[in-house]
Amino acid sequence: MIQLSKRLQAVADMVTKGNRVADIGCDHGYIAIYLIEAGRSPIVIAMDINRGPLEHANENIRKSGYTDKILIRQSDGAKKLRSEEVDSVICAGMGGRLTIHIIQEDLHKMFHMKELILQPQSEIHLVRRFLKESGFTIVSESMIFEDGKYYPIMKAIPKDPDILDEQYDKDEISLYEYYGECLLKQKDETLLQYLHWKEKELDTITQQIIHNSGSKSIGNRRLTELTNEKEQIKRALHYFKGE
Repeated sequence: MIQLSKRLQAVADMVTKGNRVADIGCDHGYIAIYLIEAGRSPIVIAMDINRGPLEHANENIRKSGYTDKILIRQSDGAKKLRSEEVDSVICAGMGGRLTIHIIQEDLHKMFHMKELILQPQSEIHLVRRFLKESGFTIVSESMIFEDGKYYPIMKAIPKDPDILDEQYDKDEISLYEYYGECLLKQKDETLLQYLHWKEKELDTITQQIIHNSGSKSIGNRRLTELTNEKEQIKRALHYFKGE
């Protein structure tokens, strides 16, 4: 069986067994091959905007022997994907703003999906905020550490209009956007590791600014931002203390 990286394995594990899948930005097609090989999905559409990655994916899929179950499709985001053609959409390994753009460009199609599996590489808080404001609910999250980096993976589903949103205060909303409500409430160990790492990084940056700042006003403004971020991390750490 094909061996995935920890990051890609975590993405594949989020897919509900039996779902038809579209992997947008499929790169070399490894997730598609795994989903078929593991019996997790009956059919996968491997999609990418660039011809080069699709050619690599096509070669890998041909070698795997699953050309009858994995379709190759060149597409800008989900534009070549038909509504209700699949149950799950994967967007993994791309920036947060690009992830948002892909969903937003074909929002009507995304609401026909049973689930979105997302692994944004940056600006994760913007992705979480966009999902909530656009009518999706994040129902599951995981975080893995690989090659010196932390990767959050989330599953979002179209919001049930009959279920009222829980009401949170401004600080809670910000906390959940940056660190993930699911991760915090399940006291995810990798998130805890990340918070401690981030706290140390902020302390280091703070000391560097104090030592090197050539402009008191710029230094003070940045120090205020860092202090606010450290306070937010402390609030996040309260979840792991049972407070």
